[in-house]
Amino acid sequence: MAGPDKSATAFRTIGELADELGLPQHRLRYWETRFPQLRPLQRGGQRRYYRVEDVALVRRIDRLLNQDGYTIQGVQKLLASERRRAPKLVKPDGLRALRDMLARALAADGGGA
Repeated sequence: MAGPDKSATAFRTIGELADELGLPQHRLRYWETRFPQLRPLQRGGQRRYYRVEDVALVRRIDRLLNQDGYTIQGVQKLLASERRRAPKLVKPDGLRALRDMLARALAADGGGA
C-alpha cells in the first residue's frame, strides 16, 4: 500500500507504484503502450504520475494477467468490451433538462411532500 507519509488518494510516481506492487517500472511503461485506458499524467521530463483510478487499473491488469491467467490480448478485449458497455455521461444540458422534468413532475404531483 501507500507509504506511511502518503495519502491513499495521493498521486504515485512510477517508482512508488512499482515498489507498491512489486513490479518493474518497465512493465508499467509497457502496459501503458498496450492498454489505452492507462494514461497517467506526464509532467516535465516525462515523469509519470498515477492517479487513484490509474493505480486501481494497474492493480486490476496485474491481477488479470498474473493471477487469473489472462493474456495481454485477453485483458485488452475485456477492457475494451467494458468501455463499450459503460453508460455515456450525461452532458450538463441533459442534467438541466432532467432536473426541470423532475421538478415539473413533482409540482404536478403536489410538491412531493
